[in-house]
Amino acid sequence: MTEAETGTLTTEPPKHWEADVLLRDGRTAHIRPIRATDAELMVEFYSRVSDQSKYYRFFAPMPKLSDKDVARFTQVDFVGRVAFVLLVGGKMIAVGRYDTVAPGEAEVAFLVEDKHQGRGIGQLLLEHLAQAGRERGIERFVAEVLPDNHPMIRTFKDAGYQVASQYDDGLVSLEFSIDPTDTALDVMEQREHRAESASIEKFFNPRSVAVIGASRRQDTIGQALVRNLVLGDFTGRVYAVNPTADAVSGLPAYASVAEIPGEVDVAIVAVPADAVQDVVLDCAAKGVHGLVVISSGFAETGEEGRRRQRQLVGLSRSYGLRLIGPNCLGVINTDPEVSINASLSSVMPPRGRAGFFCQSGALGSAILEKVNNRGLGLTTFVSAGNRADVSGNDLLQYWEEDDSTEVVLLYLESIGNPRKFSRIARRVSRRKPIIAVRSGRTTQGVPMGHAVRKIAAPSQSVDAMFRQAGVIQVDTLEEMFDVAQLLAHQPLPRGRRVAVVGNSDALGLLAADAAAGAGLVVNKQVALGAEATAEDFEDALDAAIDDPEVDAVAAIYIPPLNVSGEDVANVLAAIGEQSDKPLVSTFLGAEGVPELLRVPDVAGSTAGRGSVPSYPAVEAAVRALARVVEYAMWLRTPDTPPGDLELVDRPAAKKLVAELLIEHPTGRDLSDAEQFELLACYGIDLWRTRPVSSLEEARAAGAELGWDVVLKATAPHLRDRPDLAHVWRNIDSPDQMDDAWKSLREVITDPGKAGFVVQRNAPPGVPVAVASIEDPLFGPVISFGIGGPLTELLGDRAFRIPPLAEHDAQDMVREIKASPLLFGYRGSEIVDVEEVERIVRRVAQLQYDVPQIRSLSLPLVLAGQSGCAVLGSTIRIEPVLDPRSDWFVRRLSSMPGDTLPD
Repeated sequence: MTEAETGTLTTEPPKHWEADVLLRDGRTAHIRPIRATDAELMVEFYSRVSDQSKYYRFFAPMPKLSDKDVARFTQVDFVGRVAFVLLVGGKMIAVGRYDTVAPGEAEVAFLVEDKHQGRGIGQLLLEHLAQAGRERGIERFVAEVLPDNHPMIRTFKDAGYQVASQYDDGLVSLEFSIDPTDTALDVMEQREHRAESASIEKFFNPRSVAVIGASRRQDTIGQALVRNLVLGDFTGRVYAVNPTADAVSGLPAYASVAEIPGEVDVAIVAVPADAVQDVVLDCAAKGVHGLVVISSGFAETGEEGRRRQRQLVGLSRSYGLRLIGPNCLGVINTDPEVSINASLSSVMPPRGRAGFFCQSGALGSAILEKVNNRGLGLTTFVSAGNRADVSGNDLLQYWEEDDSTEVVLLYLESIGNPRKFSRIARRVSRRKPIIAVRSGRTTQGVPMGHAVRKIAAPSQSVDAMFRQAGVIQVDTLEEMFDVAQLLAHQPLPRGRRVAVVGNSDALGLLAADAAAGAGLVVNKQVALGAEATAEDFEDALDAAIDDPEVDAVAAIYIPPLNVSGEDVANVLAAIGEQSDKPLVSTFLGAEGVPELLRVPDVAGSTAGRGSVPSYPAVEAAVRALARVVEYAMWLRTPDTPPGDLELVDRPAAKKLVAELLIEHPTGRDLSDAEQFELLACYGIDLWRTRPVSSLEEARAAGAELGWDVVLKATAPHLRDRPDLAHVWRNIDSPDQMDDAWKSLREVITDPGKAGFVVQRNAPPGVPVAVASIEDPLFGPVISFGIGGPLTELLGDRAFRIPPLAEHDAQDMVREIKASPLLFGYRGSEIVDVEEVERIVRRVAQLQYDVPQIRSLSLPLVLAGQSGCAVLGSTIRIEPVLDPRSDWFVRRLSSMPGDTLPD
């Protein structure tokens, strides 16, 4: 993206160039454009850099910077000369810059303080400089490096760009295009993943924890935190911090974190909100990795609290600390080698296979109770409270690599960075299932304290994003646990075919009905009768599992009077442990994983692989199975990109939009000719129209087009009329045009504002509509549906988030309720569905490639038996003032109102 594309030509750096970032070791830093006032910081920084690093940078001894050097390095124009500094605790620890040496080409260089080398700072600076360069029209970076400066050479070559190098006159010259290739983006995402995972790892595996605000008084938050850590058998050291006490719960108390004799990995903060910032400074001086802020009184209390929360996050990150909370319940790790309950919950959940993330503290307590009662078990638990820093995205990064976590559970009350969530979830779901409950799906509301930007895209697009990413979205917490206990203990099904085996005819019929309603196919139904024995169950279940036409089995057992059912339970547990097909049950109406149905686990979990989950209602069992089937089908769908996108002309489209924004820097709607040219870059043939304002012009347009034309009104209030009274078809002569002109002007109120056009008559077909928007937070969103206001009013639209996989366009066309119209409904002709899918893919790619397209609509595409006619479009372009949340650089999200980008 060039300056012309953004519509901003200025010597002031854009606000989005400033951000908090994560380093390789999981600690935070702040990156921003250099300022002329940074002279003193620059001199101090340079004084701490070793002579060898200075020599590597300048190729000559340069022990000190002259005033002229300092001015040259700190005063840049942010166009041809750009520089970034990296700060920790207000001190400069690195600087990187580029200087334009030829049109489209710039020389790039870095200098990193020696004690901070090896933390991935060079790669981070290169990312931000490359993105700034792209925005300023730079296409290529060059660099000169001494041959023995291996770390710097590796920084360039490991960035994922195609680096050309040559040795000349004692120097290694490097040159590479900064176009964000797939390889470069993959490298960036891998570094982001490692850094965010490392930042969370310390919270779950600390060697020492300090409770700040520990209290001797009963029924206080500080007392509960200390008690839960001790009673939870934490294997590390617990330090109590209380300036007015000598001891707390038998532990020696320290007046401050600084006085603690040993190292402190994590601090649990339970002091009044106005005292938290002092705690941050104390922890930073001690070298604490992260904070878990239990304290309330922040964004959930109103504007003053939001201001206090922004200051808390900014201060913590500026000193390298990550923060969970504020106003949170805490964190838990059930690994017996750690066994940490750093939360307000007295319930330490049993060891299991699922990691759980939620936001509300009160809800977190209820969740832990429910997990305990069901015998499900967790590996780790986080309640993020106001989610000011650490979010569900960070936890996904950690759980992706955590071998003990096989299932991820998310209760989301808000999504701060949905586009990043989509990107990470798509990857994680390929390795382990993600089950999510999202509150506010209908109202789009968020709790107090959750600072998020409003999503302009329809709520259905968020559901589509979850589905596209393979996330199993459920409606309630109960359903989340229903699905989780199946995924945690049973294998994935191969298909939709189900066998129902039970000793209750009534419940068997209920199960069959529920299965059909959930999209499953009941291939076998075995009614054993009320007096069925354990042997009868064993024979029937073995036969069902051995049947190649069965993919999953639902067992129903309601015992006769005075029968414990233990012998049937033993059969279910034995078969569940050995089966390669999932087995669910309604056993004694029990909920969860009853002890009788559990299989011992060598890893220490409450219930091992093969344990059989039970559901109090057969409908719940079948519903959970259906959710898992959909996930298994998603896993088997190849996530391959479309194969025809090499035919598009991205450079031409970007150039066209850039030139238009130079002329109209605030944006505007495109003319018909401009739309025709832009869509043609992506192989979409827009049928031209001839605007007419008089009968004479209409006659002339008809003759020019060779007749067989239509006359239609294009004003927005007319073109969506279901009676099509604004269209007159099959006009083939001047006389017929006279009749059409007269008739339409009679039926249309205020014909002067109707916006009449003449267009060639299209072959018959099914009208479909394709549209896309650029959401400020969500990024590109595309929709598809049958054309016309009725399907729009009924919400019969399919949504996806570009970039699309090969199958996404196919799924969109088929998932709308009106899709039978495209496939020969009631004997009609089957339309050219492949061409419809191609247009959907091309629109999606255009919106993805050119974010300056604010909205694009093809409201009338006639899909015929052989081809499609694109009969109309509207496109609006606007400058990109705030890049997409997952643009080509790593940055931490910020609260709305900050100078940092979300």
